[in-house]
Amino acid sequence: MSYDHGIKITEGQGGTRPIASTSTQVIGLVAMASDANAGAFPAATPVLTTDLRAAIAKAGVQGTLAKSLTAIAEQTNTQVIVVRVVEGAAGAGQAAATLANIIAGVTALTTAEAVVGVRPRILGAPGLDSETVTDALCQAAAKLRAFAYAGCDAADTIAEAVTYRASFAARELMLIYPDTSKGGGDMVARAMGLRAKIDQQIGWHKTLSNVAVNGITGLQHPIFFDILSNDTDAGVLNDSEVTTLVRTNGYRFWGNRTCSDDPLFAFESVVRTNQVLQDEIARGLVWAIDKPLGGGLVKDILETINARFRSLKAQGKIIGAEAWFDKSLNPTTDLAAGKLRIPYKYTPCAPAESIELMPEITDEFYATIGNGLAA
Repeated sequence: MSYDHGIKITEGQGGTRPIASTSTQVIGLVAMASDANAGAFPAATPVLTTDLRAAIAKAGVQGTLAKSLTAIAEQTNTQVIVVRVVEGAAGAGQAAATLANIIAGVTALTTAEAVVGVRPRILGAPGLDSETVTDALCQAAAKLRAFAYAGCDAADTIAEAVTYRASFAARELMLIYPDTSKGGGDMVARAMGLRAKIDQQIGWHKTLSNVAVNGITGLQHPIFFDILSNDTDAGVLNDSEVTTLVRTNGYRFWGNRTCSDDPLFAFESVVRTNQVLQDEIARGLVWAIDKPLGGGLVKDILETINARFRSLKAQGKIIGAEAWFDKSLNPTTDLAAGKLRIPYKYTPCAPAESIELMPEITDEFYATIGNGLAA
C-alpha cells in the first residue's frame, strides 16, 4: 500500500483574473482600386496592413483605396483591414453587380477576425456608401460591436442631408455632411482615421467631435457656424443628428450623435462604451466557463468584473459601474442546470455637449475701484 510521506502541492484554481483592454482603433475599410497591386490587395479578401505608407504605395491611383488610406494616414498610423472590391462587368447590369460586390466586401469585414486575427471596430466605405451600403455597414457594425461612419449619399443641401438622416435608426452609425473639397468620401476616411487617433491618445469614451482634423483645405459646401448660436447650418445639422465639419482653429468634426432611435444610445461615446464593456467582460471571463459552479466561482467572477470597472473609473473612461449577484435571477434550478446570470450597471461618460454661461450685470465691483490706488 503506497502513501505520501512529505509535502504535496496542489495548485489552486480560484482567484480573480485581470481583464485585458479591447483594441478599438482597428479600422475596417471597404474600397475600390482597379490598379492596386493584386498580390497586396486581392479582391474580396480582408487584408491587414500595419504600415499605411507602404500600403499606399501598392494601392494604385484609381478608385478610393489610395485616397482613403492617405486620409487615414494623415490622422494616425493604425491597423487597417482592407477589403478591396471590384466593379461589375460592363453592361446593363454593371451598377447592380458593383453594388453587390461592395455589399459582399462589407460582409467580408464580419469574418475578418477569422482571416487576419484582428477584429475591425471602425467601419466605413468612403465614396461607396450609398444608402444600401450604409445599411449593410450598420448590420456589420452591430455584429462586430463596431461603429460605422458614412456620408449623406451625395446630398447637395443641408435639407437633403437632414432628410437622408431619417432613413436610419442604427445606434452604430454616425452620418457626416458635407464632404471635404477633395470629394470621394474624403471626410468619412478622415473621420475613421481621427476616430482611431482619439482611441489611441484619449480613449473610446471621447467622441469624434471638436478635435482638429489634419489635411482638410476646404468643404464642398460651406457650413455657417457660431459657437454662441444654434441658429446656424451646423446647429440645424446637429439638431437632426448629423455630424458636420466646422472651421474654428482648424477644421473639426462637430457633433456627438448617432442615428439611434433609442435615446439611451444617442451619443457615440455611450454606444462605444457599451460595446467595450460587453467585449471586455465576455473575453475576460472565458476562464470561468465550465468551472465547477459554486460560491467561490461566483465571487471570483464578480471581483474580476468589478476590478475592471474600478480600473476604468480610475482612468476616467466611465463614471462608475458595478456587478452583483441577484438571487431572484438565479433560482436553484437554474444554478443546478449550470446557468448563472450576473447583472451589472454602468454610467458612461456623456460629452459636455452644451455649456450654458449665465452673465449678470452688477455694480458690486465699483467697491474695489480704489483698491491699490495711492492715497
